[in-house]
Amino acid sequence: MTFTHGFADNNGLRMYYEVHGPAVRGRPPLLLIPGGGSTIGTNFSEIIPLLAGQRQVIAVEEEGHGRTQPTSRPLTAENSAGDVLAVLDQLNVESVDVLGFSAGGHTAMALALAHPARVRRLIAASTFAGRDAVPDAFWEGMAKATLDDMPDTYKVADRFINPEPGHLERLFELDRQRILNFAGWSDGELGTIAAATLVMSADRDVVTAAYAARMAGAIPGARLLIVPGGHGDYLGEQAASGGDLRTMHATVPFLLRFLDE
Repeated sequence: MTFTHGFADNNGLRMYYEVHGPAVRGRPPLLLIPGGGSTIGTNFSEIIPLLAGQRQVIAVEEEGHGRTQPTSRPLTAENSAGDVLAVLDQLNVESVDVLGFSAGGHTAMALALAHPARVRRLIAASTFAGRDAVPDAFWEGMAKATLDDMPDTYKVADRFINPEPGHLERLFELDRQRILNFAGWSDGELGTIAAATLVMSADRDVVTAAYAARMAGAIPGARLLIVPGGHGDYLGEQAASGGDLRTMHATVPFLLRFLDE
């Protein structure tokens, strides 16, 4: 399978990207945006071969994550959406289908809201659109969180790619501040999403199935998929799946069916 990679510049931020597989006529590429603390590898290495057999896959790493180095600006969904746009422009890609996981789902939604002509289909996976999606204890825990709370899978991956002192701490703080400062979108704003949308979550996820259903109800024509599992195991996310890929293999056909509708 063909594989290329590179960096796209957005006002000094150089976003790392990978392209898996050739372009498929009649099918736009599928853009994958990992969650907080993640790399392409920790989040999507298991599922990419299954998806790239059907369509071209473009995967990115957000600011401070993996091979995309941090800058002095804050990490926000809107900033990352601009970085993603630079990748698409560099690759001469007019429109994509987008799957954003967790905090990466915020970037996917920001991209769909700000650049509707560039997003054909949107998969918002294990993510939320408003601060009321999670209890107050979530925000209190995030405010007190330390690097010790970060999954070891993410620590090992970042130290392997970026062994220089301080990088992991910078990554953790970028992600923590990103969530703490997340403003979200109103139901009215979600109602302006033009892309065909699939809201997907697990039944034991960061948000409840009821919230995922409410979020889907705010997006015109959105579909809803709740799978039995945890936060990202259905995508093969390494920290969540622990190498058990049965839920991922069961979920992929639903994703492909939505993308091909």
